[in-house]
Amino acid sequence: MLYLKKVNLEDIDEEYQAIHEMPKNENGFENEFYDVSKEDFKNIVIPKLLRNSEGLDLKEGYVPQTYYFLFVDMKIVGLFKLRHCLNDFLRNGPGHIGYGILPEYRGKGYATSGLKLAIEEASKIVPEDELYFSVHKDNPASLKVQQNCGAYITGESKDGKEYLTRIKIKK
Repeated sequence: MLYLKKVNLEDIDEEYQAIHEMPKNENGFENEFYDVSKEDFKNIVIPKLLRNSEGLDLKEGYVPQTYYFLFVDMKIVGLFKLRHCLNDFLRNGPGHIGYGILPEYRGKGYATSGLKLAIEEASKIVPEDELYFSVHKDNPASLKVQQNCGAYITGESKDGKEYLTRIKIKK
């Protein structure tokens, strides 16, 4: 069974392992917790992520964001970051959802299935009627994932390295 689960303390062992298997920075997906110790992940990172998802203790210029792990049965295969709303930076760049699939699980359809689940979650939270994304031009697999979920290209990033895409959502 494939499902998204919000970051939590009950799954700390699996979440921590997944964070360390996910590349630090790949194709625009930043894993800022790659080098964090398990103790800090449990005692600092997860509580911070949970507060941030409720709009608490946000850095200036940041918006509420929820981290979801993509599970297949009891195994984490990916990570999705869902930003609850946009600011100018997100609107012209990263957008609402960032995602990454652990290297050993790529090419199996998990990104498309996970993004469909993330879109369902977004439709409950996001005030806009479209989800904004970006994708590196040299990452055609991720562009195809987005297009499989209904994305269309709306433009390019200012530096010309990324496509900006959108997906209409049903409320």
